[in-house]
Amino acid sequence: MDYGDNDVLSSDEHLENWVMAKCDSWRDHYESNYAERFEEFYRLWRGIWAAEDMERKSERSRIISPALQQAVESSVAEIEEATFGRGKYFDITDDLGDAEAQDVVYLRQKLHEDFEKTQIRKQVGECLINSAVFGTGVAEVVLEEVKEMAPATQPIMDGQLQAVGVNVTDRTVVKLRPVLPQNFLIDPVATSIQDAIGVAVDEFVPRHKVQQLQEEGVYRSVYVGQAASDYDLEPDQDLTSYDEDKVRLTKYYGLVPRYLLEIGEKEAMLDDDEDIADIEIEEPEADEDASYYVEAIVVIANGGILLKAEANPYMMQDRPVVAFPWDVVPGRFWGRGVCEKGYNSQKALDTELRARIDALALTVHPMMAMDATRLPRGSRPEVRPGKIILTNGDPKSVLNPFNFGQVNQITFAQAAELQKMVQMSTGAIDSAGIPGSINGDATAAGISMSLGAIIKRHKRTLINFQQSFLIPFVKMAACRYMQFDPENYPVKDYKFNTTSTLGIIAREYEVTQLVQLLQTMPAESPLYNTLIQSIIDNMNLSNREELMAKLAQAEQASQPTPEQQQMQQAAAQAQMAFQQSQTAALNGQAQESQARAQKIAVETQLAPQELQIDQIKAVTANLKAGDQEDKEFERRMKIAQTFLKEKEIDLKNQSQQPQQPSQPLRLQQG
Repeated sequence: MDYGDNDVLSSDEHLENWVMAKCDSWRDHYESNYAERFEEFYRLWRGIWAAEDMERKSERSRIISPALQQAVESSVAEIEEATFGRGKYFDITDDLGDAEAQDVVYLRQKLHEDFEKTQIRKQVGECLINSAVFGTGVAEVVLEEVKEMAPATQPIMDGQLQAVGVNVTDRTVVKLRPVLPQNFLIDPVATSIQDAIGVAVDEFVPRHKVQQLQEEGVYRSVYVGQAASDYDLEPDQDLTSYDEDKVRLTKYYGLVPRYLLEIGEKEAMLDDDEDIADIEIEEPEADEDASYYVEAIVVIANGGILLKAEANPYMMQDRPVVAFPWDVVPGRFWGRGVCEKGYNSQKALDTELRARIDALALTVHPMMAMDATRLPRGSRPEVRPGKIILTNGDPKSVLNPFNFGQVNQITFAQAAELQKMVQMSTGAIDSAGIPGSINGDATAAGISMSLGAIIKRHKRTLINFQQSFLIPFVKMAACRYMQFDPENYPVKDYKFNTTSTLGIIAREYEVTQLVQLLQTMPAESPLYNTLIQSIIDNMNLSNREELMAKLAQAEQASQPTPEQQQMQQAAAQAQMAFQQSQTAALNGQAQESQARAQKIAVETQLAPQELQIDQIKAVTANLKAGDQEDKEFERRMKIAQTFLKEKEIDLKNQSQQPQQPSQPLRLQQG
């Protein structure tokens, strides 16, 4: 393979020289771009004053406001509580079905026990602190041989006596070692550990640690000497360096040329009295299937002594380093932490406080103006209680006390506003809350909106921490245990996920919402107990597990037994039959009422017609009665007419005869 003239290495070059050349160039890039800023972030977090942090040459005060310190600690505490607040911070699943559920439970419990023994939570908390201060949290996953001791007894003398002692078991455990930014080197063009050609951990370690590993055969048995002092690698650069019994150890994890690794492996097998010149160096063969680079682990002491060189021994071929940024900066490995977010506000707040304190020195402490010509020769005028000042003449005309007035009260308001700016930039809430929005000066809706915005920022960092740091570490540790301790860890393909919940602020906010919802629900509601369980689960109580267990027992006790269920089913059936009979009776009554209503409606519709018929009948009867009267009248009329006609005839006859005395006429009816 041809990688260009610049990449073709000479055959007399050593592996440690190739690695250290990379590390030196990476350190130069770090020191020129990040070292100074990270040191200042560290001082602001620790509250350590330095001359280079002065904003004015006339500053005399060295006070550093704790606003940024509070923001860092509050933000880290929120992420820690969200991760470890429930005790179990990860879970395991597989695709093998229910038959493998016991293996999953066993592996989860075993990992939690081993993580507790190796104090993983403490180390993760330190990585979170580094990430909040410097912007990126880095940790190295290391394997260590330990001896587990447990008290035990053993029968002796045919079981007549018991010997008391300890059982010693050799085990390989996984530990997490936080790495400070000045001790971590990475390819400047890389944005993650996997994308880089390699990474290196460059730090001072105790000399006896190296010697122990040499005795165990892990490192090459060679004299390493004593490391030269380098303040840039010290954890606290403000302290005096201790230069005895320490070794500068550079552990490189990444790609190296294949043929240089082969030479380095042969060199690592040599003793101290052997010379590398005796090794026959061969040029790399032109193999199209073999890669030019190979993943390897190289350990170098004091910048030039090769202690270990081997191909990556881990079965997953992963680099034993995990890192995550507090807040992602696009295109850059180093992230943006809490100190960087609140840097400008913190510097302005410190300048304001120092200016006020410097002004107080001029306004509080008394000063004295004196006539130098009227003071005795050789006198040292100073103002203190009980001091006698000699003057040539009246002291009232020689001495004159004065001050520079009063400090402007607006500095208090300015300091409060600058502190709000620190909280605004970092998203952290202190014990007093955010004035005007969190501590009760706003409405409930405003508080909810403010808390919602803060919780979202913490949730964003939490998800980034879980996906970039926590889950990769748990998976890496499980694979290490499967490879080096298969007796206790079954070798299978598992999927890991986090069980992190909400932080303190988010949980308190959620409890408030649940309590408000609980007040609107009756105790008989089926969701009432569920809401109570959710409230207790989100509260930070010492006996939370006990309360949850009692609630579960109460809920289980409220569940009926099979006999009670049968009785309830029979009672329900009887009740259903009774309800059905009642329903049938009510349906019959309803039908009867409906028929009666229909009858009444029909009768109501026919009533006018019957009335008309009655009227017609009455008219007909009247007509018939009138006809009979008319017939009687006609008969009488005929009689009358007949009588009249007879009378006319009689009158005619009388007129023709002589008149005779008249007699009364009698009409006979009929």
